Amino acid sequence: MSKQIGILTSGGDTPGLNAAIRAIGKASIRKYGVNIIGFLDGFRGLMENRSIPLGSKALSGILTQGGTILGTSREKPYKMRVGSKIKNMTDAIVENYHRNHLDCLVCMGGGGTQKNAYHLVRHGLNVITLPKTIDNDVGMTDLTFGFDTALGIAVGAIDRLHSTAHSHHRIIVVEIMGHRAGWLALGAGVSGGADVILIPEIPYDINIVAESILERSRQGKSFSIVAVAEGAITLEGDQKIQNIKKQLEEVTKKKEKAQIKNELRALDKKYTGNTIFLAQQLEEITRLESKVTILGHLQRGGSPSAADRILATRLGTACAKYMNEEKYGNMVAVKGDKTNLVPLENVVGKLKLIPMNHPWLISAREVGTCLGD
Repeated sequence: MSKQIGILTSGGDTPGLNAAIRAIGKASIRKYGVNIIGFLDGFRGLMENRSIPLGSKALSGILTQGGTILGTSREKPYKMRVGSKIKNMTDAIVENYHRNHLDCLVCMGGGGTQKNAYHLVRHGLNVITLPKTIDNDVGMTDLTFGFDTALGIAVGAIDRLHSTAHSHHRIIVVEIMGHRAGWLALGAGVSGGADVILIPEIPYDINIVAESILERSRQGKSFSIVAVAEGAITLEGDQKIQNIKKQLEEVTKKKEKAQIKNELRALDKKYTGNTIFLAQQLEEITRLESKVTILGHLQRGGSPSAADRILATRLGTACAKYMNEEKYGNMVAVKGDKTNLVPLENVVGKLKLIPMNHPWLISAREVGTCLGD
């Protein structure tokens, strides 16, 4: 009998998802005679048993489309809204997996999806995952599809903002996605020639940032571009958060842990994502007009770049091969110019941050870019 494979996309929509769906489907059908179905809206669709057949016709013409033909959601198998309540729907998902006679479930997503997939592996399901996110922060893989497209969009935005910054002698602050990792902001800042780049990995001092802008002004440069990741944090905020994290490590009682976690969330909300406040501070200190552009979900939209189409196709065809070999419980990762399998237990909880010796960072410093430290 032919194998039956299920595919779902979870988390934020990302360019390249349809290219990956197409690659998995076409390679599996053509080479291995597999039947493919797609579950709608992520893990919720699997829980509610909502699916569509993914035959050759359904897979045709989707390579260039952005988003995902399957729809997506951020629902977790063990924490899903049902009516007015939050419930653990793992049993329903396991039941529907077997009801559809699945031999394997392919989950495409970022760090949260990898965790959810591993949860299903521990409940006895055959699962393989693909790493996708525009943030490029999934651990144990060199690259995630979606990143290159988003990077190109962010660079294009900075390129266009240069002209208005120059014409009006302004500080232009551009907020770029990346709550925990600064790959997008750093890559876009270096590519777009930003004068200041602020990322979560390097807590910044507002006075150092302001002084770098004033120094440009003294040199006769009439504008500055500041590329800031949405998760960039001040030195003060980082110190407070690190102190709270230390307290959390020392506490053993559940009630106290819950209280400290709430404090941590409140501090995180207070000190990150404050791009408008950052611009106001720069204006007050430098006396130069500051304007803010928040790219937001614009970075996720549109047709995937050529690089993302190739990467998603590589990962998808490799996934089809690994499924045929029954190498379940793994993520298909990128390692150099090859793909390899990483056990999901080694992926969960691993956030890929920018190392301080990364070539992009070194290059940024050497051309005189201010990093806020």
